[in-house]
Amino acid sequence: MEKRCMCGQKTLKNQQCWLQDVRCGEICGKTLRCGSHFCRKPCHRAGECEDADARTCQQACAKPKSACGHPDENMCHAPFPCKEDKPCQSKIFITCECQAQKQEMKCGASKASEGNNGKSLPCNDECARLERNRRLAVALHIDQSVHVEGGDHIPYSTETLNLFAEHIKWSQIQEREFRVFATSDEERRLRFKPMKSRERNFIHSLANDFGLDSESMDPEPHRHVMVWKTPRFVSAPNKTLAESLRIRQAQRAAAGSAYSSETESARKSKANETAEPCNSFVISHPRFGLTVEELRQEVASILPPDSALAFEISFLPNEEVVLKATPYSMSLTELEATLKDLKPALATAIAAKSYGNLQLCATDSSLNITYRESDAIADGWSRVAAKSSGPKFLNAKPSYVGSNTFAALSGVGNGKVTFAKKAPVMAKARSKEKMRREEVVEDWEAAVTEEAAKEKEGSGGEGFAKADVAPVIVAPGGSKLAEDVDAELNASTDVAEPSEVVGPAPEAIVDAGEATEATPPVA
Repeated sequence: MEKRCMCGQKTLKNQQCWLQDVRCGEICGKTLRCGSHFCRKPCHRAGECEDADARTCQQACAKPKSACGHPDENMCHAPFPCKEDKPCQSKIFITCECQAQKQEMKCGASKASEGNNGKSLPCNDECARLERNRRLAVALHIDQSVHVEGGDHIPYSTETLNLFAEHIKWSQIQEREFRVFATSDEERRLRFKPMKSRERNFIHSLANDFGLDSESMDPEPHRHVMVWKTPRFVSAPNKTLAESLRIRQAQRAAAGSAYSSETESARKSKANETAEPCNSFVISHPRFGLTVEELRQEVASILPPDSALAFEISFLPNEEVVLKATPYSMSLTELEATLKDLKPALATAIAAKSYGNLQLCATDSSLNITYRESDAIADGWSRVAAKSSGPKFLNAKPSYVGSNTFAALSGVGNGKVTFAKKAPVMAKARSKEKMRREEVVEDWEAAVTEEAAKEKEGSGGEGFAKADVAPVIVAPGGSKLAEDVDAELNASTDVAEPSEVVGPAPEAIVDAGEATEATPPVA
């Protein structure tokens, strides 16, 4: 629901119905009883301002003093006038007659004395030199907008134009005051009203472009800018800020069109430019603890005795080592050819002692590596294609083969046919045994012996001996399971050849919790 804030300035939406004190967060701003100050407390109830309950105003007076014009730092004393019996502690600058010399001092003004406001500094030789140059420039009608970079020269800094573009109307008013002050021969100082930090930056930047001196004075919120004429000032720039801004926009537009109209042949020739000649060696990934003496010994052992080359060895911040050649009388092309001839032997010697990896490079006077031998000069599309190329070999896709009962059908092993039963079959047989339980045989040992005899009689007439099969000893209730397993084994041995029978005999099935016993295999 909507509720009115405590100060009554705003109506706030989406407020809880049970909330009584709603605050908007704005400063109260009501005039106090002194008539000179405003309440600085945030949103509050009526009658809770700073001077509530007959309290006196606790803010600084800040009224301009009659003696010097600086704001009064004492506590509010309304309705009584400022005393001004103590010297003013505000900061001022005293200058020489030509404004070239400047010194910071305290104001010191009071009712009884003007303090340091009437003082000045004496001019010196530097003042005379600057004044002579100023008169010479005026006599010769020197105009920077004509003599510097042609008629399109902009006499203002980039910072000044950027600040001007943010607030054009306000900036034009300040520029007008500068030009009036510049054309006046009597005025030597110009004081601006208190303003924000961003606006003071514009005043300082514009004063520097005019050749004037500027300083910020007094604390916030009374901080303002004072401007002086010095011998450095000759005259105001002939071009206004608006004209200079239009010139800069036109120059940028022309530069953008020139860049867009560049022909394709120019781009190709720029892309195929050759690298600058190499004049150094660089050792990347150097050995830990490598010293300059060790490298000098290796270089000395490779260089011919009558060689005119010398190397300056320097360690870079990125832990690389640069060996810069210093030839006495050799062109850059000859130097590069000499370094190429020297590289194989030097690289072999450095690699043999594990000092690092050596390659040719080009360095400037500050040992900045501008080109390396490993940098490939190729067209832009070649680099993109090289980075995005696919793998040379495709990964083999896994084969999805269905699970079979016998290992021979799955193709595992060393190419031999085997009919060993897999674990899932045994688990399946065991699950069948659990699903259907038969009656417990009274004498299970006799039953096992009888089954073994039947198996022996059945295998006696065949032309070859079957694989040894251990009789299955079945616990009570497991006779049916044993018969199923024997039937499957008989079916498998009828198919296999004698030389192809591979794999061990099935293990005896053991039920958990019941004792079993294995008998020797039947011959």
